[in-house]
Amino acid sequence: MTSDPVFAAAILAGGEARRLGRIDKSALVVGAATILDRQLSVLRGLTPHILIVTSDRAGVRAASAGVRVVTDRVQGAGALGGLYTALEEASTDQVFVIGCDMPFLTPAFVAYVVERGRGVDVAVPRDARGRHPLCASYARRSAAHFHARIDAGALRVGDALEGLDVREIGPDELAPFDRDGRLLLNVNTPDDYTRARLAADSVP
Repeated sequence: MTSDPVFAAAILAGGEARRLGRIDKSALVVGAATILDRQLSVLRGLTPHILIVTSDRAGVRAASAGVRVVTDRVQGAGALGGLYTALEEASTDQVFVIGCDMPFLTPAFVAYVVERGRGVDVAVPRDARGRHPLCASYARRSAAHFHARIDAGALRVGDALEGLDVREIGPDELAPFDRDGRLLLNVNTPDDYTRARLAADSVP
């Protein structure tokens, strides 16, 4: 699976993880590796352009991953600030953006999202829980739109997609990539972490 034109991938690792005791979610072990290592293993097979967006708090730990690390351009803007930073710092016109708490992405799925993202501002998966804007393809030109949202204090990432050309990847499209129901699982709480570890252990 190759991408032409080339795309960048950005892992947002600057969150505070309040519901997990403010730990570094990217360092949580799922199966035999950390979430960050699992994500990098997927992304390195698809693009050489990988960056980690972090806050000052997590910068040193993220730097150990051996890829480019950048700091949030706007402090205190949460995930939307991380998304904005990713688009500004990327070296390509298309950027696949993922939160650092999703351990089960696959190369085939990432490549599909990127393919669906060509020609639109955003390609975002949508399952029964709704959209997943922190697992989506973005056009770099959207950075100014997100910066305006930040300036307005409107920091919800899902709401920030309003006004953009959005292509949803709905449940029917997701199904071939998510036969075990774990593809878009993200780790926000201790219960989520337990589910992720059990899901990893259940696969040979």
